[in-house]
Amino acid sequence: MRVFVLLFNAGTENEGIHTIRIGDRDKVLMFESEDDANRFALMLEAQDFPSPTVEEIDSEEIDEFCASSGYESELVPANGSLVLPPEANVDKTDWEEDKQDKPEESSAKTEESAENESPQTGEMSEDELDKIRRKLEGLL
Repeated sequence: MRVFVLLFNAGTENEGIHTIRIGDRDKVLMFESEDDANRFALMLEAQDFPSPTVEEIDSEEIDEFCASSGYESELVPANGSLVLPPEANVDKTDWEEDKQDKPEESSAKTEESAENESPQTGEMSEDELDKIRRKLEGLL
């Protein structure tokens, strides 16, 4: 099955895949819908994150990458629940460190910190919903 993932520095030696950190685990989101992946990428940009590229790739390739790298993967179904990025981003991404420390590596990751916060909406406070509304309105 073909899915859509978010890449940073796509096609370069310093390419990185977007992950979300949940606890001490990193998770790669695989979107069934390109529109959903683009929407998530826009929300990342609204949080002053570097602009990701949405790339179509075989889900088995992502699963193999995750297994070999110690990551998890999550399929985000098309027309499913809205997936939101966590409020906090890491200050320095792994692909930025790799750029300085190990330029020969072509695969790196990018993380977002989510202190025990699920990327999917569940029960949210009014303040959190208002923040999300303002961000989404800013995109329009």
